[in-house]
Amino acid sequence: MVINCEKNFDIKRLTSFKIGGKIGEVFLPENIDEFEQILKENNNIKVFGNLSNTLISDDGYDGKIILTRNMKSVTIDGNKVLADAGIRGPKLAQVVCEKGLSGLEFMIGFPGSVGGEVYMNASANSQSVSDKLKYAICYSQNEGIMKLYNDEMKFRYRSSRCQDEDLIVLQACFELEKSTCEDVQKRMDENLKFRKEHQPSLALPNCGSIFKNPKGDSSGRLLDSVGAKGMSCGGVRVWENHANFIVNDNSGSSLDVLSLMLQMYNKVKDTYNIELEPEIRFLGGKNNKENEICKILYKK
Repeated sequence: MVINCEKNFDIKRLTSFKIGGKIGEVFLPENIDEFEQILKENNNIKVFGNLSNTLISDDGYDGKIILTRNMKSVTIDGNKVLADAGIRGPKLAQVVCEKGLSGLEFMIGFPGSVGGEVYMNASANSQSVSDKLKYAICYSQNEGIMKLYNDEMKFRYRSSRCQDEDLIVLQACFELEKSTCEDVQKRMDENLKFRKEHQPSLALPNCGSIFKNPKGDSSGRLLDSVGAKGMSCGGVRVWENHANFIVNDNSGSSLDVLSLMLQMYNKVKDTYNIELEPEIRFLGGKNNKENEICKILYKK
């Protein structure tokens, strides 16, 4: 079995932030069999999807990672849809729209992949992954391949069992509702319009929401109230239309992003005694300044 693997891989071009150094070794499996083979042959390997919600250090990472972005198979049987982890949300939304299936319209506005969206129970416009997921095929370091039904996933706001137990989503089966292509497309158009009005275009490199919403409140509201809009650090800044987004529009660095996140975090903590939890992932470890900030933001 020949598996695509690249060493000393320059990751910057693949990240939504357009930030990141070189990775020691990157594996790009195309199916579950290849994925399993990589895990059998490599211990302590980290797994990522399309890097749409990940900040990677400019100093890079010497270890090995798997990117599931090449796992893109989709099978439709009636109203059931089995999608590999690597297919992007907007692509899957379009595919099921063409079949007149409703339930994934919210994915049209997400740049991420299905695996990441199941992992974090992505949601938007009154729809979420947990509404339509029938089961997920996941990988556990201890249990191997697992099939977990919806009620076993422990879904909650922007979270799931996958985060609790460090499970890796490989496939997701959704049970959708019959509709018409026209009605589904109309809802997707409405979702895209909403996104354009409330979130920055991907032409401005960004990773989506920076912090999770605390219970009963909104990170965007809290950050707005403490004057986060317009804050900047180096080549990155808080987006002027929503205080929970950071855009990289001037060749910003990973340290710039983390430093700005810390400023945002501290403003909310000092004003409300609320410690915001990052929604984006970070991969690094070689930069001491970044490590110190991560101890505060990520509590590790």
